[in-house]
Amino acid sequence: MAAVMVRIRAAEALDDYRVRLTLTNGDTVERDLTEIVWGPVFQPLLDDYALFRNVRVEAGTVTSPGDLDFDPDTLIWGGAPPVKAGSRPPRFLRLPRRSPSPDA
Repeated sequence: MAAVMVRIRAAEALDDYRVRLTLTNGDTVERDLTEIVWGPVFQPLLDDYALFRNVRVEAGTVTSPGDLDFDPDTLIWGGAPPVKAGSRPPRFLRLPRRSPSPDA
């Protein structure tokens, strides 16, 4: 039996690049995005914090003005979703900075 894919139903921007997410499985979790909001693609959010405060949910993930979006599995699980059915995401998670791939 395949696990049900968990996605994001609602998002609320908190202080310091943190978000509160309501998930499709009913869980509410908080994520600290400080370490992943970096580099040229996220520069608009760094230059204008008000853009981050205007996050919204589209197609099961968090987006912000300027067509920026976040990988939903990274936001929910911190990486790839677990294989084990019935797994629940951690309530609080500070997402680690990922190094750019050598191909980038």
